Amino acid sequence: MDNNRTDQEHTGFDVYVLTWVTLLILTAITVTVAGMHLGKLSVLVAVVVATVKAGVVLYFFMHLKYESALFKIMVYVALGTLMIFVGLTFFDILFR
Repeated sequence: MDNNRTDQEHTGFDVYVLTWVTLLILTAITVTVAGMHLGKLSVLVAVVVATVKAGVVLYFFMHLKYESALFKIMVYVALGTLMIFVGLTFFDILFR
């Protein structure tokens, strides 16, 4: 049995264009919010938008959409651990 996935769905060109447009819109949101001077909230908005952009890149460009469930779980556990560490860092900075 061959380990290559020949039955895998192929992503069309339109999906890549839509992903690119989504990333452009999210970048425009980041630039707009950076110019608004929202205080401490601007850091939160920038981190949330960057997280969404990273998720889009992981899901479509890195083909996480087509991976097995075990691999997806491993990626989510790693990202969850990273989120906990970043969250604890922000929590520590907030109460100094």
